[in-house]
Amino acid sequence: MIDHFGIQVDDMAAARAFYDAVLEPLGYAVVLDVGPALGYGPPGGHPMFWIGAATDQMPNRQSHIAFRAPSREAVTAFHERAVAAGLESLHEPRVWPEYHPGYFGAFVRDPDGNNVEAVHHTFPRAEPS
Repeated sequence: MIDHFGIQVDDMAAARAFYDAVLEPLGYAVVLDVGPALGYGPPGGHPMFWIGAATDQMPNRQSHIAFRAPSREAVTAFHERAVAAGLESLHEPRVWPEYHPGYFGAFVRDPDGNNVEAVHHTFPRAEPS
């Protein structure tokens, strides 16, 4: 449903290093570089997520961003890479049944304090009637 969205970051180099590392196992990379902003998406696709240099000093601009992952293993790889980079783990990879029985997600803080999630959805298959 979302075409694209973006966030402001204080340190483009730190943000790029974080997003390059954690989005790669989810199948995303920089697909457009327009100088002060980078657009991430599937290789060969259009950018769906943007990071750009902060244009204001507004405090407390935390966002929640959830990236769809192709598998539970990709969610785990996302989390491992963030933690290996020294970033805060908010929630380790696990099933979140309060969302739905097949919701598998992990949450970390990016270098600017945003709550970033990777999620894989598994839905039960309908039995033939």
